[in-house]
Amino acid sequence: MKNAPIRCPEVAWGTTLAEFVMTETTATDQQRQAARALACLDLTSLNLDDTPERIDALCDRALSPAPGIDVHPAAVCIYPRFVARARARLQGSGIAVAAVANFPLGSAPVDEVIVEVEGAIADGVDEIDVVFPFRAYLAGDHLAAGELVRQVSEVCHSGSHPKMLKVILETGVLHEAETIKAAAAVAIANGADFLKTSTGKLEPAATPEAASALLDVIGAAQRSGQRIGLKVAGGVKTVADAAVHLDLAVRCLDDAHPGNFRFGASGLLDDIVRVLGSASDTQLSADY
Repeated sequence: MKNAPIRCPEVAWGTTLAEFVMTETTATDQQRQAARALACLDLTSLNLDDTPERIDALCDRALSPAPGIDVHPAAVCIYPRFVARARARLQGSGIAVAAVANFPLGSAPVDEVIVEVEGAIADGVDEIDVVFPFRAYLAGDHLAAGELVRQVSEVCHSGSHPKMLKVILETGVLHEAETIKAAAAVAIANGADFLKTSTGKLEPAATPEAASALLDVIGAAQRSGQRIGLKVAGGVKTVADAAVHLDLAVRCLDDAHPGNFRFGASGLLDDIVRVLGSASDTQLSADY
């Protein structure tokens, strides 16, 4: 990413996705947006009743989203207990395996979270999505919140094969823009590689204003030489929804690609496939 000053667009608090979309798009534009969204997608299944068979199906869909579509998601995102199974199924595909930790409440003791993360790493995980202790942070325990991120970061970044660490801030609960920015700064200071909006389990989840607040913090980190990504998760269900966040990311980061931007979603893939249809122009994915 470049080190030039970033000027993110102002997004009024309470703005809806529909209100933020200001320009019409052509069918080709939509296909490009869909292809880019797919390349940046963490295809997700985080249901309490997930089964090995459901995770197999998730991985198979990541490997082959639909006939005629050769673009693949960046990762699958699952519970730690399924990491070994997903790793074996996706071996050699280039699709990463991400696992959640401290999920979804962000309230587990640090030692339990570390055991969870270490187990996922032992099973072959590539990326960890850990929930920031957002309620503790709101209660004023900022040091404890940062300490959890720091310890998870040490585990993820040690050894010869560091793992990407995404920190889930639960922006809908943090609510105020300044609170979101302050919590995001704590996460970055303690080793986050990505800031992630939400678990997808609480409302509101991802919103343009929350993404804009996080991008402001990411921009400040970028100007100091750090490379921090953004993952938008929760409530992004259509290519039109995704296009709003892609536009924000491109305008604030100069570009949006799997190395600095992700979507966390399950249903989004259905609309991506609908938009792409049976198009064979897979070069659309190379538009970044």
